[in-house]
Amino acid sequence: MRLLFLGDVVGKGARQVLRRRLRGVRRERGVEFVVANGENAAGGKGLDPDSADELFDAGVDVITTGNHVWQHRTLLPVLEHETRILRPANFPEGNPGRGWTVQRAANGSSVAVVNLIGRVFMGGFDCPFRAVDRILAQIAGEADVVLVDMHAETTSEKVAMGWHLAGRVAGVVGSHTHVQTADERVLPGGTAYLTDAGMCGPVDSVIGMRRDEVLRRFLNQMPVRFEVAKGPIVVQGALLDVDPGSGRATAIERVQEAHETC
Repeated sequence: MRLLFLGDVVGKGARQVLRRRLRGVRRERGVEFVVANGENAAGGKGLDPDSADELFDAGVDVITTGNHVWQHRTLLPVLEHETRILRPANFPEGNPGRGWTVQRAANGSSVAVVNLIGRVFMGGFDCPFRAVDRILAQIAGEADVVLVDMHAETTSEKVAMGWHLAGRVAGVVGSHTHVQTADERVLPGGTAYLTDAGMCGPVDSVIGMRRDEVLRRFLNQMPVRFEVAKGPIVVQGALLDVDPGSGRATAIERVQEAHETC
């Protein structure tokens, strides 16, 4: 079976492109399950219910998030009942929502998606390594395939997670930086790995935001309200080929497509 992981969705233009294009990609590439990080889908920061619905309508099966998940309070009650939207599993105990889910793919296989957040330069979260160990023990036998979104700042923490889970899950794909890396590989034991999937967002930008505003912030060190950039959209992510019988990956391919906005 084939899974598609989409890097952080940034703003309205990216959502529109996915609505126009994603179902076609699913047909053309034989994709049976899609995970998208919706961390920045609503106005470039956070996720709200309308943005989530738009991504589901586009053909996304599960939405993962990260450090901006609490940005829109309207999402909080949704997190309590919508099993297809995740927040990082290693947030402190008692937070709304869930950090993993098991959903059915188009081919009938069960896919577990686990959402983790890193700690280096990110915040005082619980240990993602121990959290995922507990989750894997809990879901043993429940899913044919396990895919992990490691939402983290540093490459070292993501690479470490890849090796920690090598041979134990089908894939570990990083998110958060909005910059796609070129280190895709299948680790020993059949775990597809990519340090960062990149983003679905404006090409002519600084990680999705208007260039002039970001440059002013760097030059003057004064507070600036960032806005999502306009113009052509890049869709970035990773395609994973997985044997549902063994739950192991056989291949991983980076995705990068340029699209005009709607």
